[in-house]
Amino acid sequence: MKLKLDENIGKRGQDLLRGAGYDVSTVVEQGLRSAPDVELIEVCRREGRCLVTLDLDFSNPIAFKPSSYSGIAVVRLPRRASYGDLLDAVRTLVGALESNKIFERSWIVQNGAIRIYQEG
Repeated sequence: MKLKLDENIGKRGQDLLRGAGYDVSTVVEQGLRSAPDVELIEVCRREGRCLVTLDLDFSNPIAFKPSSYSGIAVVRLPRRASYGDLLDAVRTLVGALESNKIFERSWIVQNGAIRIYQEG
């Protein structure tokens, strides 16, 4: 599984996903920091990478049709989230990726829970 981490996920989240065996590239490494959403998701599509982000705009299936991409995982955090909350949500994502396919789907990831949007 190939993942692209948005700039808001951070190094520790990146380390957790790489440690779980995923091929991880980041927005920061590719010089895409502050790129428009449509540009970022197009890069993900071309590279065959699932986008992992905190940006709630990507959870809109009308604007970002899941079947057009290798997957979109939007991490939702509590209102006053701590860094630990982010890491717990990333761990939830790791666990879900082990037993579910995200290809052509959109997931909302929260600590201990995944909501899956699949067209059709």
